[in-house]
Amino acid sequence: MTTFIPRRRSLIAASLALFALGGVHAQGDWPRGQTVRLIVPFTAGSGTDIVARLVAEKLGPALGTSVIVDNKPGAGGTLGATQVAKAPADGYTLLIHSAGHLVNPAIYPNLSYDTLKDFAGITPLASLPNVLVTPPNRFTDVKDLVAQVKAKPGGFNYASAGNGSATHMNAEVFRLAAGLQAQHVPFRGTPEAMTEVMGGRVDWFFAPMVSALPLIKDGRLKALAVGTGKRSAVMPQTPTTVEAGVPGSEYLFWVGLFAPAKTPRPIVDRVQAEVSKIMESPDLKERLDKLGAEAFTMPSAQFDKFLAEETAKAQQVVKAAGIKVD
Repeated sequence: MTTFIPRRRSLIAASLALFALGGVHAQGDWPRGQTVRLIVPFTAGSGTDIVARLVAEKLGPALGTSVIVDNKPGAGGTLGATQVAKAPADGYTLLIHSAGHLVNPAIYPNLSYDTLKDFAGITPLASLPNVLVTPPNRFTDVKDLVAQVKAKPGGFNYASAGNGSATHMNAEVFRLAAGLQAQHVPFRGTPEAMTEVMGGRVDWFFAPMVSALPLIKDGRLKALAVGTGKRSAVMPQTPTTVEAGVPGSEYLFWVGLFAPAKTPRPIVDRVQAEVSKIMESPDLKERLDKLGAEAFTMPSAQFDKFLAEETAKAQQVVKAAGIKVD
């Protein structure tokens, strides 16, 4: 016994060392030709989905594997986020979500995941201006919209891509800043909301510009203003909501990339590096510019800090607007 135990311990130690080396080697070989899924918790055609597909197109060749977009819409983006939070932390299931990801903890008290603790922020991808769109003949400009709604409190309605979504948050920031009373109508996603506005059944919607631009150009939607703090290079003639007379109404809508929290750091770092190069490449920037979007990247550690700060801001808006799950 006295000679066997040390030998046994040495064998165990050697096995553990080999296992550890194997894990490092496996991470170094990632993704080893296996498919990487980008879960998008919104419908196809939404702003988040469009950015995800631009990224997937280039990320696959960069990683030497296939990268697919998998839409899992529902419950303000929480269904898809739940799937990623519970997925193996091996780099093969990632999440592309919007700024609305940080709102959900304040409006869904029984979430099965923690927005900050159960995800590792990889990098933001792009900032996407929301554009205030209306039926073509409903309002002449933002001042006209504000005047009509104030003259008939509760008599108008506005759409969103779901309770707590970035489109909803932009609408609430605008509504609170303008002092308006109107009815919120949440939809399953951006395409559904735009369809209702085009049909005249909804009065306005803060649509992601990447989704709304073709419909604006076709005259099926009317653009009154952009929701960000500066004008869009794609629509330079369209004022911001602040310039249109509603101070304090600017809102930053962004899309970002996340992994399950325990994903090995070498994998997170590699994805961050590859995606940042993709987002800063001239051809992708040109494609984003045509959609009214801008590349928006940062190191993972900085992104995690940004997420914590933006979560606190989002909770303040939720409280002020009284946003709740229907």
